[in-house]
Amino acid sequence: MYGQQEPQYSQYMYNMSTVNPGYVTNQSGLISTGLLYRKQWTGLAGAPETGNVFGHIPLNEKIELSVNYVNDQIGEAISVNNHFFNIDFAYITRISDMFKLSYGLKAGFNSFQFNATDSDVSDDPAFSENTSELGLTIGAGLFLFSNNFYAGISSPNLLPNDVSITEVGVAQSKTHIYAVSGYVFDVVDEVKLKPSLVVKQVLDSPMTFDISLNSLLYDRFELGISYRYEDAFIALAGINITKSLKVGYAYDFSTSDLSGYNNGSHEIVLLYNFDLLNFSNKYTSPRFF
Repeated sequence: MYGQQEPQYSQYMYNMSTVNPGYVTNQSGLISTGLLYRKQWTGLAGAPETGNVFGHIPLNEKIELSVNYVNDQIGEAISVNNHFFNIDFAYITRISDMFKLSYGLKAGFNSFQFNATDSDVSDDPAFSENTSELGLTIGAGLFLFSNNFYAGISSPNLLPNDVSITEVGVAQSKTHIYAVSGYVFDVVDEVKLKPSLVVKQVLDSPMTFDISLNSLLYDRFELGISYRYEDAFIALAGINITKSLKVGYAYDFSTSDLSGYNNGSHEIVLLYNFDLLNFSNKYTSPRFF
């Protein structure tokens, strides 16, 4: 069987701290916040729904904190509800005139809630009662970046957690390893292109990846396409409504065996920057990663 254990995002590039605790915005004076909602495989009963609230808080030029809360729900007759809350600590070092390297640590918890008593299989010992367990999250990551390039490797959780009901195992999480990279090309003054890649390896499972090409037009409009290996083609769009406010949308066209059973996936993200030090007036072009 093939299946995902952690929430996946088509617009991961707007909040890479979900996969890499070393990710930093590196913009002193700007607190970057966001809301994301994903409805996966619409029309398929019990398909995943994910909400994410996040913030990036630079404390100074070398230290940045990120806060993430994720609620992920899946299942209908038997429902599973995961609440993730994590805080990332990243330390930034300059390794050359062009490049900086950020070391990130993630700490938090995952509340796993399993509800099966309302199902028609509640007489099975594995589903005879509801359960809730709290698991510790410890992750780490490295993030190398310059003005127009980034690359990173990470694991958001190095501690696999098992969940049991009356000694019957019902869930087992595996360690996830991610690699990300991207480069911003200044094609002309009004157009930037950013190819990017994220590779995911779950222990004891096949490797998968997303490859994307995004464009930034007139420092305001974003258009892009993405391909998730053996799963979906994705259309991406975004607009900078103001210097501080951005809205993004993604639609996934399924290409897997589930394509005949769902109407695609929808994802919307809302981003807002709190400019504490009048930072935006110093730069004419917004950060593209």
